[in-house]
Amino acid sequence: MSKDAVLPAMEVMQRHVEALNARDPKAIAETLHFPHYRLAGETVKIWETPDSYLSDFHARAGEDWGHTEWGHLNVLQSDENKVHLDVMVDRFDKAGQPLVSFRSLWVVTRINGVWAAQMRSSFAQDPR
Repeated sequence: MSKDAVLPAMEVMQRHVEALNARDPKAIAETLHFPHYRLAGETVKIWETPDSYLSDFHARAGEDWGHTEWGHLNVLQSDENKVHLDVMVDRFDKAGQPLVSFRSLWVVTRINGVWAAQMRSSFAQDPR
């Protein structure tokens, strides 16, 4: 395990959820490497550029989505350029009531000196 990699990976995850909840596409894009990959169930989604990332998220989360929190961020393994995180994703509606919770594996990498999430995999199913 590389302790030097864990702190920047955790900072990426914190900035990501803050940007997501602020609905800030530019700040979200700064927390992701592109292309960015998401495997949910058996479906792979690839965002080549950040252009449609936030609108795709809103389509998945639904109209009632208010905010997201990390239930937990547990480091599974790391080296100097990559961290695997066991993440509990908790979504809440606009009134603060739970919508959905699911576990996800996030991979945060350092590419050209920049730490950002490169991919994730979960058992979450898109509502549409």
